[in-house]
Amino acid sequence: MLPNHAPLIVAEQFGTLDAMYPDRIDLGLGRAPGTDQPTMWALRRNRNGSADDFPREVTELQAYFKGGEDMRVRAYPGDGQDIPIWLLGSSGFSAQLSAQKGLPFSFASHFAPGYLIPALELYRSGFQPSDQLANPHAMPGANVIIAETQEEADHLATTHFQQFLSIIRDERGKVKPPVESMDGIWTPTEKQYVFRALDPKTTIIGTPDKVREGLRSLIELTQADELIINTVAYDFKDRLRSFEYLADMME
Repeated sequence: MLPNHAPLIVAEQFGTLDAMYPDRIDLGLGRAPGTDQPTMWALRRNRNGSADDFPREVTELQAYFKGGEDMRVRAYPGDGQDIPIWLLGSSGFSAQLSAQKGLPFSFASHFAPGYLIPALELYRSGFQPSDQLANPHAMPGANVIIAETQEEADHLATTHFQQFLSIIRDERGKVKPPVESMDGIWTPTEKQYVFRALDPKTTIIGTPDKVREGLRSLIELTQADELIINTVAYDFKDRLRSFEYLADMME
């Protein structure tokens, strides 16, 4: 979340990561605070700044990576390093900015699915080639939970439902264990809100066969070049097993 951090610091931090792990680091930039207001104010170096500064800060960060002797301030590490930059977004703003700058674009359809297709259309229709990218490259987000049976997957998914419900209620805390039923935990209105955010097209829960078909449908719908997968599970072994099923699908 770039508004929370000085572009120079981001350049040096990711320059360090790239030096340690060459050709393995991508940098995703978002313009939202990504947190609650007290944390946002604790993070921000300039309380007069806003998300409206995001295009300028992206340009500043790109300049640090480009480097050169004519730069008055240079990033060490970071200067001259080729680190791919993505823009992240849940609206049309970052879609259009990604297109203008010729950058790859990742849409947050794992929690904001309603604007997915319009955002991708804006991105692709307005794309301008750049030194980094010749053609549009889009990566929607998807929530995925895979288990041996549908019943088990539905049970594990209640952890994610509770997490989202906590955000709605502004009750931040630790990830909660799965429950037998969400009935009595959420109200009908809250349930509707959660399922609107966790749309079945982008939140795919079930057996390997069901998830495989769900991901195929999502790729066909979006013409995605890549997918980014989010898996919320209480127990690490359940998350790992879900990823193992997913890896098997890729093969």
